[in-house]
Amino acid sequence: MNVVRPALLATALVLAGCASSGSSSQADESHWYNPLSYHWSALNPLNWFGGSLTVTEQGVAGLSSSTAMTQTAIDKALDGDYKLRQGMRTQNGQVVEFWQALDDGKVKMVIHGQSSVERIEVVDSSAKSADGSKIGDLFSAKFSKAFDNCKMVPGLDSRDVECRAPNSQHIAYIYSGEWHGPEGLMPSDDTLKNWKISQIVWQR
Repeated sequence: MNVVRPALLATALVLAGCASSGSSSQADESHWYNPLSYHWSALNPLNWFGGSLTVTEQGVAGLSSSTAMTQTAIDKALDGDYKLRQGMRTQNGQVVEFWQALDDGKVKMVIHGQSSVERIEVVDSSAKSADGSKIGDLFSAKFSKAFDNCKMVPGLDSRDVECRAPNSQHIAYIYSGEWHGPEGLMPSDDTLKNWKISQIVWQR
């Protein structure tokens, strides 16, 4: 008993210290113990360190092909973690609408589609794909040649090339770099090897 009693007293003191340090006022105590006021997303380990977007075969975060192209649906799919901003641009003579997801004033995703989400362009510098590829990775780290892997995509910058991720049906990488050749012509493999991923794309 002489050994157990000091341990019990120490435990009681630790618990008392935690209770007093975590509740400086009655208002703080009610907030701490009220489960309705607690932000349960904080329990997600990804949120402890800021987290990062991961592009998978199913989509990005909560976004997928079943997400309607409305502010309400997109905001719900993203758990309200981003500020949404609607925009439009002309492409092939047609007006195309899209949504941008912003965090701290910076665009992290561009979401395209008609009635539902069809394409998500992720530009968050900390993003990665399901196979671990990250923005900034070299073309040569994933591909040895563009043939059968890459294509020029309308609407992208003339210095951008889209390459389908190996063994994937829905993930692609946008590679950007220096190119002084004719617009619309695929750069040589020797040129592409030094280009880097500037976007990770999910396509329905």
